[in-house]
Amino acid sequence: MNHHQPIPLGILDMSPLLEQASAEEALERSVQLAIAAEQWGYHRFWLSEHHDMTQLACTAPEVLIAHIGVRTSSIRLGSGAVLLPHYSAMKVAETFRMLSALYPDRIDLGIGRAPGGSAHATIGLSGNYLAHVAEMPERVRDLRSLLDDRYTVEGAPVIARPVAKYPPQLWLLGTNRKSATLAAEHSAGYVFGHFMSASDGQASIAQYREQFQSTPSQTEARVILATKVIAAATEQQAQELYRKWKQSPAGLAAIGEEMPEPIVGGPDTLPERMQQLLKEYDADELLLICPLDRYDERMYVYEHAARWLSAMPSLHE
Repeated sequence: MNHHQPIPLGILDMSPLLEQASAEEALERSVQLAIAAEQWGYHRFWLSEHHDMTQLACTAPEVLIAHIGVRTSSIRLGSGAVLLPHYSAMKVAETFRMLSALYPDRIDLGIGRAPGGSAHATIGLSGNYLAHVAEMPERVRDLRSLLDDRYTVEGAPVIARPVAKYPPQLWLLGTNRKSATLAAEHSAGYVFGHFMSASDGQASIAQYREQFQSTPSQTEARVILATKVIAAATEQQAQELYRKWKQSPAGLAAIGEEMPEPIVGGPDTLPERMQQLLKEYDADELLLICPLDRYDERMYVYEHAARWLSAMPSLHE
């Protein structure tokens, strides 16, 4: 049963290994979450890319997207994000055009510039990361050219095949004005990583909207705010979960790095807080990340965040 969401919602899943889960179990949990998210009315389900991280199982979002595509039918599937400094734009374009041909009008290509792992994992993956990061603007330009069939090598046109009927939607994930400008210049959607940084969020989004360059493939600026969320049956229980999380290793790390607080609440407060955050940042959609470390609690949060929100009137109506 698909609910109409007043605010389009997505999930950013990092395939965490929780409760002594094996890698196989963690990946299957991601699959089950995607299947459930489609039923709960979510618009997008994105997978992150991390390397040699003991608690995270997804190193290749494109492989898991292909697998989840078979098990779902309508939810948009994407990467949050393919870490472009590690790869050639051509290979990324081909991979996501393949996915777009397999799952028409359902594929999002989210790209980012983070290393995604330790210095040694990064060297193992692609050598000199700093040199590659310096090439990020060029790689984004190449990727956009490939997606628009305008790419040339030594004056000769090169096409990323297969040429799918519905191209993948390009999104750029970032946490500052530099990433906002890059997204705007290359007509990509912009995802602000509020779960990692609150500084400059509003300014970055305003700058993106102002500088956005329209193209036939992407006619308007679109903003997603990626944020952490904790929900429970009552406000009191939600605050208790939040308190417990703050004392966990993950919570302490987030506080140590001065990351923004999650949206926390019950049925009476959470939807309004979600809408408020969206309005505050002038974003079009929310991409939710539940930081809790029990699988059943995470399922509860994602299900009820969508359910409670769908019962509310839209901001944009």
